[in-house]
Amino acid sequence: MSADRAILLVDDEAIILLALRQELRSELGSGYRYEIAASAAEGLEVFDELAADGVRIVLVISDWLMPGMRGDEFLMRVRELHPEVRTIMVSGQTDEDQLDRLKSSGALDVFMRKPWDPGRLVAECRRLLAEA
Repeated sequence: MSADRAILLVDDEAIILLALRQELRSELGSGYRYEIAASAAEGLEVFDELAADGVRIVLVISDWLMPGMRGDEFLMRVRELHPEVRTIMVSGQTDEDQLDRLKSSGALDVFMRKPWDPGRLVAECRRLLAEA
């Protein structure tokens, strides 16, 4: 692991972003950069900005219901542009049909409901990062 790898957290609620970042940094350590975005559009911009700095996003954790582009659309776009990136959706609200479509497209590796189980989230992150 090195600081040239990043985990991107995308949610329109700042408190969720801060909680996720603190939890993951505490459990996964300083071998990753932990980037946050308040929208899917901002998340896509972060990919470009980090790539310009030589940093590769290896894991994205996204909410589903956000203004503008929803999380399912965002993760499908991420998978199109960066097929190697692992993805987790953490959401309190979802559309089951959209979630099924996302899973069947291969754009989603893990889905968790809010409030998430911290132990499960960290375990899933470790598993996916080992594959990245």
